[in-house]
Amino acid sequence: MASFNVRVQTVSLTQAKPTPPTNATLSHPIRSLPLLSLPSSSLFPNLSSSLKPLRTAPPFSVKASSSPSTTVAESLKIKSVPTKPIEGQKTGTSGLRKKVKVFMQENYLANWIQALFNSLPPEDFKDGLLVLGGDGRYFNRDAAQIIIKIAAGNGVGKILVGKEGILSTPAVSAVIRKRKANGGFIMSASHNPGGPEYDWGIKFNYSSGQPAPESITDKIYGNTLSISEIKMAEISDVDLSCLGVTKYGNFSVEVVDPVSDYLELMENVFDFSLIRSLISRADFRFIFDAMHAVTGAYAKPIFVDKLGASSDCISNGVPLEDFGHGHPDPNLTYAKDLVDILFGENGPDFGAASDGDGDRNMILGRGFFVTPSDSVAIIAANAQEAIPYFRGGPKGLARSMPTSGALDRVAEKLNLPFFEVPTGWKFFGNLMDDGKLSICGEESFGTGSDHIREKDGIWAVLAWLSILAYQNKDISPGEKLVSVSDVVKEHWATYGRNFFSRYDYEECESEGANKMIEYLRDLVSKSKPGDKYGSYALQFADDFTYTDPVDGSVASKQGVRFVFSDGSRIIFRLSGTGSAGATVRMYIEQFEPDVSKHDMDAQTALKPLIDLALSVSKLKDFTGREKPTVIT
Repeated sequence: MASFNVRVQTVSLTQAKPTPPTNATLSHPIRSLPLLSLPSSSLFPNLSSSLKPLRTAPPFSVKASSSPSTTVAESLKIKSVPTKPIEGQKTGTSGLRKKVKVFMQENYLANWIQALFNSLPPEDFKDGLLVLGGDGRYFNRDAAQIIIKIAAGNGVGKILVGKEGILSTPAVSAVIRKRKANGGFIMSASHNPGGPEYDWGIKFNYSSGQPAPESITDKIYGNTLSISEIKMAEISDVDLSCLGVTKYGNFSVEVVDPVSDYLELMENVFDFSLIRSLISRADFRFIFDAMHAVTGAYAKPIFVDKLGASSDCISNGVPLEDFGHGHPDPNLTYAKDLVDILFGENGPDFGAASDGDGDRNMILGRGFFVTPSDSVAIIAANAQEAIPYFRGGPKGLARSMPTSGALDRVAEKLNLPFFEVPTGWKFFGNLMDDGKLSICGEESFGTGSDHIREKDGIWAVLAWLSILAYQNKDISPGEKLVSVSDVVKEHWATYGRNFFSRYDYEECESEGANKMIEYLRDLVSKSKPGDKYGSYALQFADDFTYTDPVDGSVASKQGVRFVFSDGSRIIFRLSGTGSAGATVRMYIEQFEPDVSKHDMDAQTALKPLIDLALSVSKLKDFTGREKPTVIT
């Protein structure tokens, strides 16, 4: 074992015999992968060789009658481990994301966790309760042990962790809020691939359940540049496979059912009996693709056990450390198998998918794709009638800047406050906490409400099932059901259609991508209203800046916009959710009030704007890319 210069604080504790563990079981195995061979860490020597594969049995579910155990473990000893700053630990729009091999480098994860504690006021965690969970991807279980030991070393009173380290991102937010925790750690790289060669990520959510604001993430980054020690408890690894409490002096770890708190919340938000009336119909078929990600642990308890769906409605429902070699991003490219089923002969009536950590969603009807921008607008327009949580009406609506203006039109018609914010769910949180916002969404397949402070994939699926159930509650057997496409087209007829598309160019060379954005910023600085761009006249162009109406904080350089006199928009921004290179996102939008044109293919309707956007940005010249990785 590597030697340390340590200061050791010992807390005496009388040993006690543990209570026999519960026989609770898992209904879905979380399967493991071959282990990496990496250099040992001075904090956790021979880290790679200590990684243990997740068991393929017992399966993943929790018996309601199980009695969690309480184990009193060894005394708590705290040691100080010397360390040095590591470059590149600045968080993006949703935490720190890198390749697994990077996080497994000496003290890489430990430095960031300690820098977090160094950044928080002591009253935000000392003797407090923190939540810990993740999406089940490779390295999560071992990262959980690192986080637990550093939390104990910094004086946290208790860690609440999901069984097997599993908690979806929405569930973490729900648990924080229900248990009145000080905050929580989420181990996930969201929709990015998992496995030894792919991605891992970590982020921290505050006591309201929302992602830490930039004021905190900036402090974390600053502290990673000056860190010199890691405070760590010398305790044995916690058995995350059994429900129960393990105590180490004044510190304890409780392993909890990852589903129960979240399921209870969903039952309070939605009318499950209404949804069940739709799902139980012989003439309604439904499929949910969990993409071998975290919602596989939630799909059966919610859709099958509570709502009465057939178990075969769940596709790819076993959480896997590498997501079954897939890319757990619910869009038309990476969820192609689901798309093929819905667009195939005699496809189901309704299809949906969620991503790696369960906060994103894709909604499909038979032969019909619902854009995320339309989805949030339609949920908002129907929420008061179809969802009990909104019986009194939404407080306000909001979208991210690149998201289409479909939601704006709903807010205008319903006479609701409306907000346009930068990309990043944390910007919605302040509005929710201040009582200004109920329903919000991002074009990047994120939809949610103020029931928690994260976007929520399963919530969006239940919202759509609620809308369909409400629209069909008076339809008799044998009569034609109101379909997903019927709901969308009725919405377009009422509000008009915002044709929208997003082009993603993933893992571009950072230098070329940054030069393109700088070129566009220079172009914007010289632009003026009335400038001609082909057949389009410029209304304004800018680099979006947002001033938070609650706390006055300012977020600048949030995306380059060209807005034309007819309301059409082209937008360019670099994504902060990847782990390598740069992802260039190009957004194109055009409003069409003419019902006779609503059935046009979006790519056809938007082709003049798409060609203009590619020409104006010189994207091919700067990035070398002939075509996008993903078109939505």
